[in-house]
Amino acid sequence: MRVIKPQPLSKKAFAPYGEYYSMQKPDGYALQGEIHRFFPDRVLANMTNGNVGFSTILVKKPEQMLIKQAEYHTTTCELIMPLNDDMIIHVAQPSAGKPIPEETRAFIVPKHTLVKMNACIWHLAPLPKTKDELAALIVLPECTYINDCKVVDLQPEEQFVIEL
Repeated sequence: MRVIKPQPLSKKAFAPYGEYYSMQKPDGYALQGEIHRFFPDRVLANMTNGNVGFSTILVKKPEQMLIKQAEYHTTTCELIMPLNDDMIIHVAQPSAGKPIPEETRAFIVPKHTLVKMNACIWHLAPLPKTKDELAALIVLPECTYINDCKVVDLQPEEQFVIEL
């Protein structure tokens, strides 16, 4: 079985899949007032499909991070931010509806870092790095999970394990 070691996020390594920004440790130029600093437009996401949903996902830490499925959204990006732990995500570039597990990469995303995955990027639920259960914010256009979510079962020879 193929084993993937998650790597720390870096702008260069994650660029083929999207972008990210630390919401807890913002950097760059800020608009400032007497008591505030505002860091505008750090991650941009075009979601023209109507309402945007802000959802919570809770994911239990499995004994083994065996990945048996992958999904993608054809018309929208997806934003995820881990709230209570660092998270592990796996991603692969678009491939016309057929998974490419041999091209999958895994990343460790620090808590409170907003990740934007581009449209058509293969992924599935984020996984907790250390806690028994991860709580994460998911941002998608309303009802994407019904209207634009292609989930594919990986064949046994395509499945892989993520190991820290």
